[in-house]
Amino acid sequence: MGRAAVFDVDGTLVDTNHLHVATWWEAFRQAGHQVPMHAVHRAIGLGSTDLIAHLLGDDRDKDQDEELSAAHKALYGQYFDRLPAFRDAGQLLRRLDREGWTVVLATSAGGAELSALRRAIDADDAIRDTASADDVEQGKPAPEPVEHALALAGVPAGQAVFIGDTVWDMQAGSRAGVRCVGVLCGGIPRADLEQAGATEIYADPADLLASLPDSPLA
Repeated sequence: MGRAAVFDVDGTLVDTNHLHVATWWEAFRQAGHQVPMHAVHRAIGLGSTDLIAHLLGDDRDKDQDEELSAAHKALYGQYFDRLPAFRDAGQLLRRLDREGWTVVLATSAGGAELSALRRAIDADDAIRDTASADDVEQGKPAPEPVEHALALAGVPAGQAVFIGDTVWDMQAGSRAGVRCVGVLCGGIPRADLEQAGATEIYADPADLLASLPDSPLA
Protein backbone atom coordinates (compact mmCIF):
# COMPACT_ATOMS: atom_id res chain seq x y z
CA MET A 1 0.00 0.00 0.00
CA GLY A 2 1.26 3.47 -0.85
CA ARG A 3 1.71 6.36 1.53
CA ALA A 4 1.05 10.05 1.06
CA ALA A 5 2.70 13.20 2.38
CA VAL A 6 0.12 15.98 2.11
CA PHE A 7 1.44 19.52 2.44
CA ASP A 8 -0.19 22.85 3.07
CA VAL A 9 1.67 25.55 1.11
CA ASP A 10 1.33 29.12 2.50
CA GLY A 11 3.36 29.41 5.68
CA THR A 12 4.47 25.78 5.40
CA LEU A 13 6.53 25.60 2.20
CA VAL A 14 6.46 29.27 1.14
CA ASP A 15 7.05 32.28 3.42
CA THR A 16 3.86 34.16 2.57
CA ASN A 17 1.78 34.43 5.74
CA HIS A 18 2.89 37.94 6.62
CA LEU A 19 2.38 39.08 3.02
CA HIS A 20 -1.19 37.82 3.35
CA VAL A 21 -1.57 39.64 6.66
CA ALA A 22 -0.42 42.96 5.22
CA THR A 23 -2.50 42.69 2.05
CA TRP A 24 -5.66 41.56 3.85
CA TRP A 25 -5.18 44.38 6.39
CA GLU A 26 -4.92 46.88 3.54
CA ALA A 27 -7.97 45.43 1.76
CA PHE A 28 -10.00 45.80 4.96
CA ARG A 29 -8.65 49.33 5.51
CA GLN A 30 -9.61 50.41 1.99
CA ALA A 31 -13.15 49.16 2.66
CA GLY A 32 -13.38 51.10 5.92
CA HIS A 33 -12.73 48.27 8.38
CA GLN A 34 -10.15 48.45 11.16
CA VAL A 35 -8.98 44.88 11.73
CA PRO A 36 -5.86 44.35 13.89
CA MET A 37 -3.01 42.62 12.11
CA HIS A 38 -2.68 40.01 14.87
CA ALA A 39 -6.31 39.00 14.25
CA VAL A 40 -5.69 38.74 10.51
CA HIS A 41 -2.63 36.57 11.18
CA ARG A 42 -4.67 34.12 13.25
CA ALA A 43 -7.17 33.81 10.39
CA ILE A 44 -4.61 33.10 7.66
CA GLY A 45 -5.18 29.64 6.21
CA LEU A 46 -8.92 30.05 5.89
CA GLY A 47 -10.44 30.53 2.45
CA SER A 48 -11.31 34.12 1.54
CA THR A 49 -15.02 34.01 2.43
CA ASP A 50 -14.37 32.14 5.67
CA LEU A 51 -11.57 34.55 6.60
CA ILE A 52 -13.81 37.57 6.04
CA ALA A 53 -16.62 35.97 8.06
CA HIS A 54 -14.20 35.05 10.85
CA LEU A 55 -12.91 38.64 11.12
CA LEU A 56 -16.05 40.69 10.41
CA GLY A 57 -18.76 38.36 11.71
CA ASP A 58 -21.94 36.99 10.21
CA ASP A 59 -23.75 40.31 10.58
CA ARG A 60 -21.39 42.05 8.13
CA ASP A 61 -22.48 43.42 4.76
CA LYS A 62 -21.91 40.22 2.77
CA ASP A 63 -22.29 42.13 -0.49
CA GLN A 64 -18.83 43.52 0.28
CA ASP A 65 -17.16 40.09 0.45
CA GLU A 66 -16.36 39.90 -3.24
CA GLU A 67 -14.88 43.40 -3.24
CA LEU A 68 -12.70 42.60 -0.23
CA SER A 69 -11.49 39.35 -1.75
CA ALA A 70 -10.70 41.05 -5.07
CA ALA A 71 -8.78 43.83 -3.30
CA HIS A 72 -6.68 41.30 -1.39
CA LYS A 73 -6.05 39.30 -4.54
CA ALA A 74 -4.87 42.40 -6.42
CA LEU A 75 -2.62 43.55 -3.57
CA TYR A 76 -1.12 40.11 -2.98
CA GLY A 77 -0.70 39.53 -6.71
CA GLN A 78 2.00 42.20 -6.77
CA TYR A 79 4.30 39.68 -5.06
CA PHE A 80 3.71 36.70 -7.36
CA ASP A 81 7.08 37.03 -9.10
CA ARG A 82 9.09 37.02 -5.85
CA LEU A 83 7.39 34.72 -3.36
CA PRO A 84 10.12 33.16 -1.17
CA ALA A 85 10.12 29.44 -0.49
CA PHE A 86 11.38 28.36 2.91
CA ARG A 87 14.88 26.89 2.97
CA ASP A 88 14.98 23.28 1.77
CA ALA A 89 11.25 23.19 0.93
CA GLY A 90 11.87 21.80 -2.55
CA GLN A 91 14.58 19.44 -1.28
CA LEU A 92 12.18 18.04 1.33
CA LEU A 93 9.54 17.23 -1.30
CA ARG A 94 12.12 15.61 -3.60
CA ARG A 95 13.55 13.52 -0.75
CA LEU A 96 10.10 12.23 0.17
CA ASP A 97 9.34 11.47 -3.47
CA ARG A 98 12.57 9.48 -3.76
CA GLU A 99 11.69 7.55 -0.62
CA GLY A 100 8.36 6.44 -2.06
CA TRP A 101 5.96 9.01 -0.63
CA THR A 102 3.24 10.40 -2.88
CA VAL A 103 3.52 14.17 -2.39
CA VAL A 104 0.27 16.12 -2.73
CA LEU A 105 -0.42 19.77 -1.95
CA ALA A 106 -3.61 20.80 -0.13
CA THR A 107 -4.04 24.55 -0.23
CA SER A 108 -6.68 27.26 -0.18
CA ALA A 109 -4.79 28.91 -3.06
CA GLY A 110 -5.89 28.41 -6.63
CA GLY A 111 -5.38 29.72 -10.14
CA ALA A 112 -2.52 32.16 -10.71
CA GLU A 113 -1.72 32.26 -7.00
CA LEU A 114 -1.17 28.52 -6.85
CA SER A 115 0.99 28.67 -9.98
CA ALA A 116 3.15 31.36 -8.34
CA LEU A 117 3.53 29.25 -5.20
CA ARG A 118 4.57 26.20 -7.20
CA ARG A 119 7.15 28.27 -9.07
CA ALA A 120 8.55 29.41 -5.73
CA ILE A 121 8.84 25.84 -4.42
CA ASP A 122 10.42 24.74 -7.71
CA ALA A 123 9.81 21.02 -7.14
CA ASP A 124 7.10 20.15 -9.64
CA ASP A 125 8.96 16.93 -10.45
CA ALA A 126 8.19 15.71 -6.92
CA ILE A 127 4.59 16.94 -6.61
CA ARG A 128 2.14 14.29 -7.75
CA ASP A 129 -1.02 16.39 -7.54
CA THR A 130 -2.72 19.37 -5.90
CA ALA A 131 -6.00 19.74 -4.04
CA SER A 132 -6.69 23.45 -4.43
CA ALA A 133 -9.46 25.85 -3.53
CA ASP A 134 -10.77 25.32 -7.05
CA ASP A 135 -11.47 21.64 -6.31
CA VAL A 136 -13.51 21.68 -3.09
CA GLU A 137 -16.70 23.25 -1.78
CA GLN A 138 -15.46 23.75 1.79
CA GLY A 139 -11.96 24.82 2.74
CA LYS A 140 -10.03 24.20 5.94
CA PRO A 141 -10.79 23.59 8.79
CA ALA A 142 -13.29 21.29 7.03
CA PRO A 143 -11.62 17.98 6.15
CA GLU A 144 -12.56 18.16 2.46
CA PRO A 145 -9.21 19.55 1.15
CA VAL A 146 -7.26 16.80 2.92
CA GLU A 147 -9.76 14.11 1.92
CA HIS A 148 -9.52 15.26 -1.70
CA ALA A 149 -5.71 15.11 -1.50
CA LEU A 150 -5.94 11.53 -0.20
CA ALA A 151 -8.27 10.60 -3.04
CA LEU A 152 -5.82 12.05 -5.57
CA ALA A 153 -3.02 10.04 -3.98
CA GLY A 154 -5.13 6.90 -3.78
CA VAL A 155 -4.11 6.41 -0.16
CA PRO A 156 -6.26 5.88 2.98
CA ALA A 157 -6.01 8.28 5.90
CA GLY A 158 -4.05 5.79 7.99
CA GLN A 159 -1.25 5.79 5.41
CA ALA A 160 -0.87 9.57 5.21
CA VAL A 161 0.72 12.46 7.06
CA PHE A 162 -0.46 16.06 6.73
CA ILE A 163 2.04 18.87 7.27
CA GLY A 164 0.80 22.42 7.93
CA ASP A 165 1.41 25.61 9.89
CA THR A 166 -2.00 26.75 11.18
CA VAL A 167 -4.64 25.50 13.57
CA TRP A 168 -6.97 25.27 10.55
CA ASP A 169 -4.54 22.80 8.94
CA MET A 170 -4.33 20.67 12.07
CA GLN A 171 -8.11 20.67 12.50
CA ALA A 172 -8.69 19.72 8.86
CA GLY A 173 -6.15 16.91 8.99
CA SER A 174 -7.47 15.58 12.30
CA ARG A 175 -11.05 15.58 11.01
CA ALA A 176 -9.86 13.65 7.96
CA GLY A 177 -8.27 11.05 10.24
CA VAL A 178 -4.72 11.85 9.14
CA ARG A 179 -1.69 12.17 11.41
CA CYS A 180 -0.81 15.87 11.61
CA VAL A 181 2.66 17.43 11.76
CA GLY A 182 3.03 21.14 12.47
CA VAL A 183 5.70 23.65 11.48
CA LEU A 184 6.35 26.90 13.32
CA CYS A 185 7.49 28.97 10.33
CA GLY A 186 3.97 30.29 9.74
CA GLY A 187 4.11 32.12 13.06
CA ILE A 188 1.50 30.15 15.03
CA PRO A 189 2.58 29.10 18.57
CA ARG A 190 3.52 25.50 19.28
CA ALA A 191 0.85 25.13 21.98
CA ASP A 192 -1.91 26.18 19.57
CA LEU A 193 -0.80 23.65 16.95
CA GLU A 194 -0.61 20.88 19.55
CA GLN A 195 -4.06 21.71 20.88
CA ALA A 196 -5.45 21.61 17.33
CA GLY A 197 -4.06 18.13 16.68
CA ALA A 198 -0.34 18.25 15.81
CA THR A 199 1.49 15.14 17.04
CA GLU A 200 4.97 16.41 16.12
CA ILE A 201 6.22 19.95 15.48
CA TYR A 202 9.28 21.20 13.59
CA ALA A 203 10.70 24.66 13.03
CA ASP A 204 10.43 24.68 9.24
CA PRO A 205 10.96 22.45 6.17
CA ALA A 206 14.74 22.43 6.70
CA ASP A 207 14.29 21.18 10.27
CA LEU A 208 11.87 18.48 9.12
CA LEU A 209 14.26 17.41 6.36
CA ALA A 210 17.13 17.14 8.83
CA SER A 211 14.92 15.18 11.25
CA LEU A 212 13.30 12.82 8.72
CA PRO A 213 14.77 9.56 10.10
CA ASP A 214 13.08 10.19 13.46
CA SER A 215 9.90 11.81 12.14
CA PRO A 216 6.45 10.46 11.21
CA LEU A 217 7.75 10.62 7.63
CA ALA A 218 10.55 8.12 8.29
